[in-house]
Amino acid sequence: MARQAYMTETDNGGSGSEPRPTRLRRLRERLTRGWGDRRIWRRGLVLAACSVLTALVMLAHGHIPNAIGNLGSLVDTFLPWVGLLIPVLLVLGLIRKSATALIATILPVAVWLNLFGSLLTDKTATGGDLTVATHNVNADNPDPSATARGVAASGADVLALEELKASAVPTYERALESTYEYHEVVGTVGLWSKYPLSDVKAVDIRLGWKRAMRATVAAPTGQVAVYVAHLPSVRVKLEAGFTARQRDRSADALGEAIADEPLPNIVLLGDLNGTMNDRALNAVTSQMRSTQGAVGSGFGFSWPASFPMARIDQILVKGAEPESSWTLPATASDHLPIAARVRVTAQGD
Repeated sequence: MARQAYMTETDNGGSGSEPRPTRLRRLRERLTRGWGDRRIWRRGLVLAACSVLTALVMLAHGHIPNAIGNLGSLVDTFLPWVGLLIPVLLVLGLIRKSATALIATILPVAVWLNLFGSLLTDKTATGGDLTVATHNVNADNPDPSATARGVAASGADVLALEELKASAVPTYERALESTYEYHEVVGTVGLWSKYPLSDVKAVDIRLGWKRAMRATVAAPTGQVAVYVAHLPSVRVKLEAGFTARQRDRSADALGEAIADEPLPNIVLLGDLNGTMNDRALNAVTSQMRSTQGAVGSGFGFSWPASFPMARIDQILVKGAEPESSWTLPATASDHLPIAARVRVTAQGD
């Protein structure tokens, strides 16, 4: 009786029947079922087409027309995020049990890595002789004093601020006076420097009011032409699309001013309300290098501060050599401040 009871508990009464499959085994069988027939190549053709289309959008984004709602510039601005479609297509291909769909995802993966793979590596160096920073402080900033102290703590030798409200300028001046001996404010943009400033003037970006300036910074290793700009904002509207006509005109004007700059070392600091991929900024970006793209680590997204999705705040250089670039901690603004370290090249180099 004892032997019979033991057998009943351990092997279903000694009947010799196979044990019930475990949940893990049933799940494995369910996932592998259907991969052995020839239909794996015929299924998922729509998913494969979506993968090809995703790759084409990234590869030929510059040819998407702006005629309708500036759609091309909108795609340019958020282009890295198109890559989020890739894992979705991969999962759907697995669910559909389609070899064709899974193989097709290789194409958008290759295109995305070709466009943005270099941003995944840390390219920062330890050289440089001038640290610069820029921050759109937000006109409605509830704590301008703390914001100013926060960006000054970056150790920047030259600091640009945008979206300065006239009533808040004295607050920024008081908060920064112990760090920066020299400063100038032109309209809604300002420049603070540890080194002397000269030849300060507004830059006409065809707005009718002052949102850009230029100054010569007498850095220890040579003169640097520093431009500070806050290009007009863009809006995404259901009835009008990506409205950016005024921003585009201002970018063209800023590009002309930089092209006419006589000094060999040029640094542009500011909120350009556009990314380096946006073809509307070509007048500027075609003649300057992004410090983040050249020597940064990661994408360096700066806006919105609560969940950064795009780098519309830029540090661009011409003549000067970028050495490192990074994003600074958040302040009370809706933008993140950014900084870079550059090497000022001697005239004739």
